Amino acid sequence: MRILSLSDTLVTYIYSSQVRARFHGVDLILACGDLAYYYLEYVYNALDAPLFFVRGNHDAVIEYSTAGQRTAPHGCIDLHRRVVQYRGLLIAGVEGSARYRPGPFQYSQAEMWQHVLQLVPRLMLNRMQYGRYLDIFVTHAPPAGVHEGDDYTHRGVDAFRWLDVVFRPTYHFHGHIHIYNPNHPTKSMLGATQVINAYGFKEVEFDCC
Repeated sequence: MRILSLSDTLVTYIYSSQVRARFHGVDLILACGDLAYYYLEYVYNALDAPLFFVRGNHDAVIEYSTAGQRTAPHGCIDLHRRVVQYRGLLIAGVEGSARYRPGPFQYSQAEMWQHVLQLVPRLMLNRMQYGRYLDIFVTHAPPAGVHEGDDYTHRGVDAFRWLDVVFRPTYHFHGHIHIYNPNHPTKSMLGATQVINAYGFKEVEFDCC
């Protein structure tokens, strides 16, 4: 399965007619936050592939445009605090970042634990039904200790690290950490999980199920 992940910044040639040729054959789109809803709708419609998303700390509660107002990208699936199955893939997500100021889609570390623990019953059920807990974890912020920034705003989330270590998804896609230095790592292993910073976009081929 070919997966396209997006996060944090609009890529000009993705938001253009070039996207169909460049990403033809993508089976699944994962959006990791801080992207305009109109942008996600464009990619979703252009590639005719399902798009699962979480919101980032800069996402609007209501987005206004010439097409009207929206609180989510039309046709796309919100993963926040959900576990879903798509073509045999087990996918879960949590939105937002660690709180650093008042605003939407920011949570204390304790609140992030609540979000993650809400996923656990379904993960346990996955284990009984499919022999594994989770294939893909989608978040905006990174797990603590992996790809996180040096500043308070861009710190990682403790509960995300715990989920990766305990439930061992194959991939954890996140955003929130902008990449300005090409030598900055965007792919790291955390136990059995490959953690991928989707800033801009990343592609992976996932042989599963």
